[in-house]
Amino acid sequence: MAAPTHHDHVSGARLAPEEAVGVTRGVARLSVAVALILVSVKLWAWLVSGSVALLSSFVDSGLDLAASIFTLLAVGYAAQPPDRAHRYGHGKAEAFAGLFQAGLVAVSAVLIVIEAIRRLIAPQPIAHGGEGLVVMIVSIALTMWLVWMQSRALARTGSLATAGDRAHYMSDLATNLVAMLGLAAGAFFQITWIDAGAGLFIAAWLGYGAWEVARGAADHLMDREMADADRERIRALALEDANLRGVHDLRTRMSGPIIHIQFHADLDPEITLDAAHKIVVAAENRIREAYPAADVIIHPDPGDRAEPHGHEYFSEGLRAGGG
Repeated sequence: MAAPTHHDHVSGARLAPEEAVGVTRGVARLSVAVALILVSVKLWAWLVSGSVALLSSFVDSGLDLAASIFTLLAVGYAAQPPDRAHRYGHGKAEAFAGLFQAGLVAVSAVLIVIEAIRRLIAPQPIAHGGEGLVVMIVSIALTMWLVWMQSRALARTGSLATAGDRAHYMSDLATNLVAMLGLAAGAFFQITWIDAGAGLFIAAWLGYGAWEVARGAADHLMDREMADADRERIRALALEDANLRGVHDLRTRMSGPIIHIQFHADLDPEITLDAAHKIVVAAENRIREAYPAADVIIHPDPGDRAEPHGHEYFSEGLRAGGG
């Protein structure tokens, strides 16, 4: 199963929040529709063939359907605007969707291992292999199309929920191919242990994918910083104005499609409050142009006259890697 790399945040939505939510909702609905089709055809194929590999693929698709429905609901909740109780919005609901997806995949891996071991101990013949292979080919074609659509949406929105859902369907591409191998070996060559072995391979693949998705969701919930390249870009955008002399205490975090960015800006201590405000607003606008979904807060400091302020727990000197 492919998954977002856990140590590098997706760079956030390239669209305004409203547009990003619309794209994410659309691809979530598409995901549910495709999952319904895949579950239906794989259930029929497993019932007529008795293949463990097909069973594992059916279980995977069934959990994909549950995860896709949960993702659709989570995306809708995450899209709700900030309120009095949630001043930063509801975007982290997408990360909870990712954890839910990871849990479902882990459970499916365990169930598949149990069934595969049972079939290794007591092999059973596989019937209707041809029909099963046709189902697998249809499943692969549908899944490839959905993953392509999800990849396009992810590039535009940076949605963690979409990234987690796409991970499920990318795993389907691998599981369907392995299931085809096991099905063909059992149905046409009577090598039934390959079918069970394929189920074990799929289970291991799903387990790894569940771990990666869970790590990505945990990073989101724990407010992990954006990727270093994005942080450097934010600094560069702020410093395009020579009147903004330095940036420190830069902090970033993700909340669904929204990026929260805050930092301190060193300014000439002799300028007026009005001039300082204009410099800060211009910097915010430059950053918002590059990151339309960003909520930017800049605190102006009077250069070398600034006194230490803010909670010392969050000072750059106490954080490995600096700010």
